[in-house]
Amino acid sequence: MGVVAVGLSHHTSPLELRERLHFPPETIPAALRELQNRLHGGAAVILSTCNRVEIYAHHEKDAAALCEDLRAFIASWHRIPESEFVPSLYEHKGPEAVSHLFRVTASLDSLVVGEAQILGQVHEAFMLAQDQQSVDKVLSALFQRAFSVAKQVRTETRIGAGKVSVASIAVDLAVSIFIDLADKTVMIVGSGKMGESTLKSLLARGVGRILLVNRSHEKALVLAEELGGEAVPFEDLDEALPRADIVVTSTAAAVPLLHPGHFQRALRKRGNAPMFVIDIAVPRNVDPAVNELDNVYLYDVDALKQAASENLEARREEIDQCLRLVDEGVAKFVQWMQSLIAEPAILSISEELHGIRERELQKLLDACPDLTGEQREAVTQMTRRIVNAILQRPMSQLKREVATDDPSFVLQLVRRIFGLKES
Repeated sequence: MGVVAVGLSHHTSPLELRERLHFPPETIPAALRELQNRLHGGAAVILSTCNRVEIYAHHEKDAAALCEDLRAFIASWHRIPESEFVPSLYEHKGPEAVSHLFRVTASLDSLVVGEAQILGQVHEAFMLAQDQQSVDKVLSALFQRAFSVAKQVRTETRIGAGKVSVASIAVDLAVSIFIDLADKTVMIVGSGKMGESTLKSLLARGVGRILLVNRSHEKALVLAEELGGEAVPFEDLDEALPRADIVVTSTAAAVPLLHPGHFQRALRKRGNAPMFVIDIAVPRNVDPAVNELDNVYLYDVDALKQAASENLEARREEIDQCLRLVDEGVAKFVQWMQSLIAEPAILSISEELHGIRERELQKLLDACPDLTGEQREAVTQMTRRIVNAILQRPMSQLKREVATDDPSFVLQLVRRIFGLKES
């Protein structure tokens, strides 16, 4: 089977190396063209995300030689010696390559098992390759089957149940408290990555207004302009706090910035309207005593990670069932690939029988010169249907028969029976 997968991921390589081998989306069309030139045909799909860089390819040449070509392409394209990335590279051939793609697409190989983003990323990679005409019948069938298996995994198991990131857990909790975020205001205190990630998750869920507080007001202004929010000077934090329905803190302060007194004053000005506080800083930015106040819902990073961990553990319990579905999908695809071995023989048999049909048909038409054009066409179509009906069952059986480890005996026997030339 001439299908291979060559690449590296978060399992095998550091982020620095993945960054060096990354294919920005705008460069992939040119990369695919260069790859096809190197392979002198064949087919390829490039999948490049923050957690993996992989090339899936199909070619008639030996799988080991194909992997060698892909390594050389990666080195040449990125101008990096093979010695600098080969130790982190994995190479899967034949059924192993099929299994790897199915596991990747079903999110069983992801940093966060069960996350949904990878399916869209694989689909985009395939569509881009399809647009560049760098996929063939085999790779097209392979990726379509991968999408089907991924859908089966997500619908027949609980691998995607429950959120597993701090940001998504926090947003779900906020929604459980406020139901609708459209008329709510979120205040982000600090500029940490996790705080920004939580903010983006909140924006995706339709939060209405954004207040950005940072010790560097310039940073707050830049982020406010980018996200359409309002920058608040750090010294005005206490004054602006009552405006916030949701507060996300992620500063590097060594001691808490917000205490029960801050929220007591805010609640009075808010008429005791509830406040949801997400403290994802380490050390904590919010005094834990705040959680004792009525109408203030405080979650620190440990509480959020615990919820995420419980969800992830529940997902892991589903992995065995997911892998069974993947194995079934791989077996079906490998069987289909094996059946392709019979196609040249099937084509030869079809051409042979239709050649006989056309010769005999011409004799009949010559003997019946009074037939109208419509009648001649009707007879022609009838003879085609008869031959196709005769071929259908034995050809289907032939495909099943060659789906074995060694189909050569079956093909040789068929060729002798039908008097076909050896291919």
